[in-house]
Amino acid sequence: MTTSPAPKPDLGNSVKVKFDTRSARVWQPKRIVFTKSAMEEVYGQQLYERYLEQGLEVELLKNNRVTGVRQEDLRKTYATAKRTLAIVTAPPSAFKLQPIPPSADFQFHLATGCPAHCQYCYLAGSLSGPPIIRAYANLPAILDNTVHFEKPHGTTSFEASCYTDPLGIEHLTGSLTRTIEHFGSRENARLRFVTKYDQVDGLLHLEHNGHTRARISMNTESVSRRLEGGTASVHARLVALRKLGLPRHAGGGGYPIGIVLAPIMPIPDWREHYTQLLDRMEHALDFEYDLTFELITHRFTPGSRDVLLQWYPNTSLEMSEQGRVVKRNKFGGTKYVLPREMMEEMKTFFHDEIARRFPSAQVLYWT
Repeated sequence: MTTSPAPKPDLGNSVKVKFDTRSARVWQPKRIVFTKSAMEEVYGQQLYERYLEQGLEVELLKNNRVTGVRQEDLRKTYATAKRTLAIVTAPPSAFKLQPIPPSADFQFHLATGCPAHCQYCYLAGSLSGPPIIRAYANLPAILDNTVHFEKPHGTTSFEASCYTDPLGIEHLTGSLTRTIEHFGSRENARLRFVTKYDQVDGLLHLEHNGHTRARISMNTESVSRRLEGGTASVHARLVALRKLGLPRHAGGGGYPIGIVLAPIMPIPDWREHYTQLLDRMEHALDFEYDLTFELITHRFTPGSRDVLLQWYPNTSLEMSEQGRVVKRNKFGGTKYVLPREMMEEMKTFFHDEIARRFPSAQVLYWT
């Protein structure tokens, strides 16, 4: 199979930045554990045998509690958790799928926790306990369960990457492949996943039948380098997006594709930096595509800020309440978002620039 040339990095923009072109480092956990219930699942047993064949050291637990992660301080606990892969079973609550507007009709989970080190991580404060990467051994039951949530008429969309980056652990779990193939066989169901990784070659040959929208999370070169540790470079993500979207006859995967611009930040000279990013996207997507955009501005809650400052005490991420607006949800929760004037200015900019460069693309939402 031949692949199309990678997008050229020399775009002649006003913001002079030397582009990083590295691929994401393939995550290898220091510790792999299987809970007792995971070993009772056929898929769990298959993963166990796969790891043994690869010469990986595996620990079998006598019960369903993952211990030995908490250390003498929170920073060391975080580091230990991020090096731990636990194969577990999804709890009963995971089978009661919840709506997730505006992203999709429902969310479901292949895993929780993520191997990346994004200093604005949206999982901070959302998951209880240390951020261990937990992959689910009862995957077949999870996929079968989605069928019960399909609408009787029309299509139903399912988001698979709310609590993890499924591509970042795919080399260890194979869950994303199984999931894409499952949705490829469903007439009225559609899958959505998003990633900051670029190891997509194993997805290109799958029989997805156009039922999976493969999305890549993007940001400016400066934001990505500064705040998105352990992920692929912007260049590598653009190459991956191109591979996913190119038709099969051109060596690609033929997927409907998407770009998630997140978190959009009013960094100094933000117009120039995001213009450069949009230029690079336009350069990479020089073929006919089925493309969507999702535009998400930076926000944080008091709880997530506290967790992030414990995980990344030296972060340069701006999380001051000054210059922010308080927004409350229907449950009484509080988050800090950008001021209305800034939101409107940025929204207009992105909608105008995307419409000019990608006239056939659809902007799904701005938030």
